Amino acid sequence: MRTNDAQMLVLCALADGPLHGYAINAAIEKLSGERLGPGSLYGALARLESKALIEPLEGEGRQRPMRLTAEGHEVLEREVRSMAEVAGRMFEAAVPDRIGYLDRLAGTDQARSYKQVMLDALAVRPGHTALDLGCGPGTDLAVLAEAVTPSGTVIGIDADPEMAARARERTADLPVVDVRIADAQALPLADASVDRARTDRTLQHVADPAQVLAEARRVLRPGGRLVMGEPDWDSLAIDHPDPEISRAYTRHITERIVRNGVIGRQLPRLATEAGFAVPAVVPVTSVFRDTRSADRILGFQRNAERAAAAGYLSEEAARRFLDHLAEGPFFAAVTLYVVVAEVAEAGAQPSS
Repeated sequence: MRTNDAQMLVLCALADGPLHGYAINAAIEKLSGERLGPGSLYGALARLESKALIEPLEGEGRQRPMRLTAEGHEVLEREVRSMAEVAGRMFEAAVPDRIGYLDRLAGTDQARSYKQVMLDALAVRPGHTALDLGCGPGTDLAVLAEAVTPSGTVIGIDADPEMAARARERTADLPVVDVRIADAQALPLADASVDRARTDRTLQHVADPAQVLAEARRVLRPGGRLVMGEPDWDSLAIDHPDPEISRAYTRHITERIVRNGVIGRQLPRLATEAGFAVPAVVPVTSVFRDTRSADRILGFQRNAERAAAAGYLSEEAARRFLDHLAEGPFFAAVTLYVVVAEVAEAGAQPSS
């Protein structure tokens, strides 16, 4: 039996003590978010009673309270242990360290795909000064250094000293790379001193994305280009037999886990308001068919538990969500937008 079976829901409802039919269904609704139909409920009760997993108590009229038998308790405990073991094998419970997580993400096919789109759009040339806003542990600095050649410069900016230190270690043999600890919302750079700039999943975390764009506009030269790759977490779609459960999971990610959860869709407007032209917006949708691979990026168990704690899911719905993901078949998708923003050439006339 699985948590989405009517019989399992009845056993869970009776775990805290005897209940009659109406109260059982009320407990099921509290657990799962919806009641069982009368046929499903009484069919489940009859089957459980025939298996000696529940038994009736004396009651008045038709309201016979039901309780778990000793065997019923054992079956319920065994099922709960089984689900925990499956979840433990399938899902990553601990939060990974930040550098390890970024390295892991960068090594995925999904990340390589959108990063190549960003690099092509950035069009870095030899001799350019390229700025990586939120460079993290230096994941992309070497690629930029190769593009600017020894005649150019790469500046990596990160507000986190640990990230900046790791980026310096990784680029120690690249003299064109300069890593600085700084806030992207207040860049320590002169006006019109940069040819190319990029953000890669940085703006989803900052306090004021519009200020970062204003700073990027300030430091870019006429004809300069900013390329941004940012997700829209509201687009996260996870297949589940009950779409409301997966929608609730996505709402929690968008509203509680990521500071700027829908920044991907907002970028063209924010860039235009900052004074950029926006010649291109490229959607890059990552599709996941393997639960383990997706979990290493999306953290299903820990985020389902957080969603339950925050009231987006009941505990039972969170268990049903994880149980289904563990059993498969699995499908999830999320869209990241690569947005190209440009500064007009000196003397260029604005388009009408």
